[in-house]
Amino acid sequence: MEPVTLTTERLVLRPVDPGDADAVYEAAQDPDIQRWTTIPSPYLREHAESFTGGLAPDGWADGSMFTFGVFLPSGELVGMVSQTMRAPGTAEVGFWAAKEHRGHGYVTEATLAVCRWAFLSLSVDRVEWRAEVGNTASRTVAEKAGFIQEGTQRAAITNKGTRRDCWQASLLPSDLGLPSKAPYIPAPQ
Repeated sequence: MEPVTLTTERLVLRPVDPGDADAVYEAAQDPDIQRWTTIPSPYLREHAESFTGGLAPDGWADGSMFTFGVFLPSGELVGMVSQTMRAPGTAEVGFWAAKEHRGHGYVTEATLAVCRWAFLSLSVDRVEWRAEVGNTASRTVAEKAGFIQEGTQRAAITNKGTRRDCWQASLLPSDLGLPSKAPYIPAPQ
């Protein structure tokens, strides 16, 4: 798929490229990003170069992962949001925020924009969010974006070589007032 750029009221979401390697490297030095995400730790400059010059563009090219750098209009990196295709019609969202930009709602705003795009452009009918139990910042973003908590999965995430329990939630097109591509019949309550 050809990369796309999305805009929100306060942000520009665009594919990262090799010119973003320094900003990604600097942001990823934050111990919280290294602790709660599956990026390498320690995070070296070569990791940022490989991500911005290979992994992220390759995901767009083969349709497996759609990574957006989240930027202020000034060009400053706020964070990252990606949609990874997990199964037909199902994507998993992942995100992080640069330390100095946390608490402003930027990642929630970007996550909603990327999920709306996935529902309208990728024939996705379900976006899943997972985070290691204890990552309350990620859970807060997911909840503010409208994800519905579905429970805790045992040993469902591997991070730094260790299996860890994770929270899981989902967002459906109907949660955002959008039509689904496939019919959905919820279980009776």
